[in-house]
Amino acid sequence: MPSLTTYANIDPATGDHLGDVSRGGADEVDRAVKAAAKAQREWKRSSPEQRSRLLVATAAAIRTHRDELARIESEDTGKPLSQAYADVDVCARYFEFYGHVIESYYGQTIPLSADMHVYTRREPYGVTGHIVAWNYPLQLIGRAAATSLATGNCAVAKPADETPRSTVRLAEIIHSVGFPAGAFNVVTGLGAEAGAALAAHPGVSHLGFVGSTEVGSRIAHAAAERVVPTILELGGKSANVVFADADVDAAVPSLVRSIIQNAGQTCSAGARLIVAEDVHAEVIEKMARAMEQVTIGHGLDDPMLGPLISVRQQARVEGFLSDIGDARIVTGGSRPDGLAADLGGGAFIAPTLVDGVTPGSTIAQQEVFGPVVVAMTFADEAEAVALANGTEYGLVSALWTKDLSRAHRVAAEVEAGQVFVNTYGAGGGVELPFGGFRKSGYGREKSIEALDEYTQTKTVVIKL
Repeated sequence: MPSLTTYANIDPATGDHLGDVSRGGADEVDRAVKAAAKAQREWKRSSPEQRSRLLVATAAAIRTHRDELARIESEDTGKPLSQAYADVDVCARYFEFYGHVIESYYGQTIPLSADMHVYTRREPYGVTGHIVAWNYPLQLIGRAAATSLATGNCAVAKPADETPRSTVRLAEIIHSVGFPAGAFNVVTGLGAEAGAALAAHPGVSHLGFVGSTEVGSRIAHAAAERVVPTILELGGKSANVVFADADVDAAVPSLVRSIIQNAGQTCSAGARLIVAEDVHAEVIEKMARAMEQVTIGHGLDDPMLGPLISVRQQARVEGFLSDIGDARIVTGGSRPDGLAADLGGGAFIAPTLVDGVTPGSTIAQQEVFGPVVVAMTFADEAEAVALANGTEYGLVSALWTKDLSRAHRVAAEVEAGQVFVNTYGAGGGVELPFGGFRKSGYGREKSIEALDEYTQTKTVVIKL
């Protein structure tokens, strides 16, 4: 049984006890930060070639342990095994990508005048702190660790309470390939204890957070008190906008995947379906039919849809579905029938489509974080744009149309960090800048842009 210094790790599909997790606090965070600071004194003087070699070696080691990491990720999060494998592959890709691009990352020379030689240097911050969510543990910490280490920083990570094991295993892998001892550290524990201690630690020079807008605001306040830069990836209520000329049959599989992937527990999930009046009935009918074919079960059995992360999250989703006003549930809306006997205690919700929602209603405005999509209609392009921009979030949107001019025109008007046309990436690839507008956060992860987030510019001016 867990003690005051540990807590239970629960399988969300069955409610079974997977093991106990160390409950770190301020003392453990302090030791981790000091270890990172010590390692960074050496690591900041490493060459891009040295960093590249170790980052690429980490990618290879992750792939060597692919089966083990995917199983851990599936057990902890509940996600289908094939999705867990994809997360391992993306984690490896981050280390590989940043291992390659860091050797081409330079400062600039500035032609100020003939008697002045001016140049800029990109220098690391020092110790970076990372507090990440439970929905994509390996992906989220992989991209943060790879970028931090590539740019000469050292890092301390606090994984989510519910999903600590893959981050701990990643730390062991990073250490095994030859990074300096202390270059990447992990402190497991509760957010209010270990996470708060990391956000407030005076030795942390840069903070990254992935999670809810509410907690992100507290992280930003803690960082502001110490004048520390932050990257915040927060909530979303992303829209799929389907115009009357869209290829509906081609769109529906992506529309469904965008909301059932990871059981809808994705900040960039396609949670709002904004449909032209002329094709509304067709889209709703085909979406409902496709959602009713989704297989549900234990993540390790690799269904299309696994459980939510916890029974607490299950209850939260059910709360949203009990307050939909005059809207109607077309399919789903409850715990699924026909589950295996051992999954009776699992945190499952059937894929759910709610039609006719009022744009200003709670379920249309707030992040449900479950396999629940809400649908509404529009009459013209202006109304479509207004609805797409009609929440406090701005993370991802997608447009479905055969009209290329409309695609460019509307993409410019939609307020989101990523806009897809006739596809939906739910965050996109490693190469694509990712981050939000408004209350979806600020700063950019992924891509070459992330290197600028993890470094600071020093300008050197020499009188000749």
